[in-house]
Amino acid sequence: MADAARQTMQSLTEGVYLSLRRDLLSCKIKPGEKLKINEIALRLGVNASGIREALSRLTSEGLVAMEVQRGFRAAPVSITDLRDLTKTRIQIETLCFETALAHGDVDWEAHIVSAFHKLSHLPEFERINGQDCVNDVWMKAHGNFHQALVSACDSAWLMKMRSSLYVQSERYRQLSVPFRLEAERAPYIKAQEDEHRILMEAALKRDLATITDILDAHFGRTAQFVEALASDIAFLSE
Repeated sequence: MADAARQTMQSLTEGVYLSLRRDLLSCKIKPGEKLKINEIALRLGVNASGIREALSRLTSEGLVAMEVQRGFRAAPVSITDLRDLTKTRIQIETLCFETALAHGDVDWEAHIVSAFHKLSHLPEFERINGQDCVNDVWMKAHGNFHQALVSACDSAWLMKMRSSLYVQSERYRQLSVPFRLEAERAPYIKAQEDEHRILMEAALKRDLATITDILDAHFGRTAQFVEALASDIAFLSE
């Protein structure tokens, strides 16, 4: 019975962690927002210790900030952080690519082609309750595609850093959604699809120069969109 109870508690804590993580990444929980343990526990039906454990995990991922004697808050966002994040992400992703190109085999190539095929057949946006939203299935396929591209990288530390940077960039991607839904939406989507195809083809050709150029444009676009919206995002600081 004790083991069953422990497994149930672990399952609930994992569910809380995933729920909070999803809300943080989607900015449903706004950056800088105070995370009140008792309120979250009541809303999710889990005891306070489970919430604290989940928040501690999210703190280690950089999605939550813990302030001494002030509790937890969703990690803040800023233009300075976004610029630094984008620059560092391009550098680390390029290093992962360089190693992947040297070690990738036919299975790696097949994985890339399969991931691209799935991504290219999904719409980025869907209409829910009369409002355009990012398609969760597309988001997962998009992450899987970029992961597939560098999956032959044999450096655990590089891949760990890459994963952390990817998670942080997802919050900024969510902030750029209003811009991507403007009148220029169709050209934006076409450019993004073209870049995904070029990345796939360049990986198969082991063309690092092209990959580097595309990564700079591909990752940099989110930063450009967020900066364009900066005046409309109250919680985005300089």
